[in-house]
Amino acid sequence: MNETNPIPVFNLFGETSAFPDVVHCERIFDRARLHGWRISPHRHHQMAQLFHIEQGHAEVTLDGRDMALKSGEFLYVPPKIVHGFGFELGTEGSVLSLPSPVIQRLGPQTPALTAWLARAHHGMLSATGSGLLAPLAHFHDMSGTFRTQRLVALSHALLVTLAEETEEPTTAQDPNRQMQRLDALIADHLAEGWTATQYAQALHMTAGHLNRIVRGQTGMTLSSYLEVAVMTEACRHLAFTRLSVAEVGYRLGFADPPYFSRRFRKRTGETPSAYRARVSGEGAGET
Repeated sequence: MNETNPIPVFNLFGETSAFPDVVHCERIFDRARLHGWRISPHRHHQMAQLFHIEQGHAEVTLDGRDMALKSGEFLYVPPKIVHGFGFELGTEGSVLSLPSPVIQRLGPQTPALTAWLARAHHGMLSATGSGLLAPLAHFHDMSGTFRTQRLVALSHALLVTLAEETEEPTTAQDPNRQMQRLDALIADHLAEGWTATQYAQALHMTAGHLNRIVRGQTGMTLSSYLEVAVMTEACRHLAFTRLSVAEVGYRLGFADPPYFSRRFRKRTGETPSAYRARVSGEGAGET
């Protein structure tokens, strides 16, 4: 099966060469100006990013959802999320790019931290957060025997600070916390075709108990909730790539393309090709 215009995947935007550093910090002005202040939708399979606007603003698309990023605000984007930007001319700020191995070494990780790292977050950057980001940018541009350790330590401190400041306090048994843990697992195993039982086992509970949690929090059964996650990823591929409908289904564990189309239509109310035509403004093609 050949890829046809897949969702662009970069290390740094516009670059597919090896990642240049243990972490990377650059000015928004430097990268955005090279691309006419527009960063087209793309994603990173093995990298998270933290954007901070110091002056100016940006219109952001995050998995097809539009939002504004204003002066003083930050946006954390985990791996695999499709994101794009339209920056106001002259916008100043910084972008911190963190390869997954650096994030995975942040520890000891807890279910709460793992769930936070797997989701996008947006808010005002606190004085504490700003006080960590500034020296990180400073040491990034310097050399030294322990430069790598400084960058990793400051990155970890910044991430846990943001998590602490934006996460609502909960207990380990709180259904909201269990849902966050489930969402983190779904993000990691979406294309592997995990069953409801496998997700429940990973969360150390029975499928019936997990089903009750999901139904209580969302009104959906566990199987429906998992299918919504799969179809959301299908929508990303249909909206942002020219992969065939069959190829999208294959990538999400559907060996039978017609069955994928039927499930997509049942879940969304339209065929995959009709959805693609609607969001792209093109005429409908294959079904």
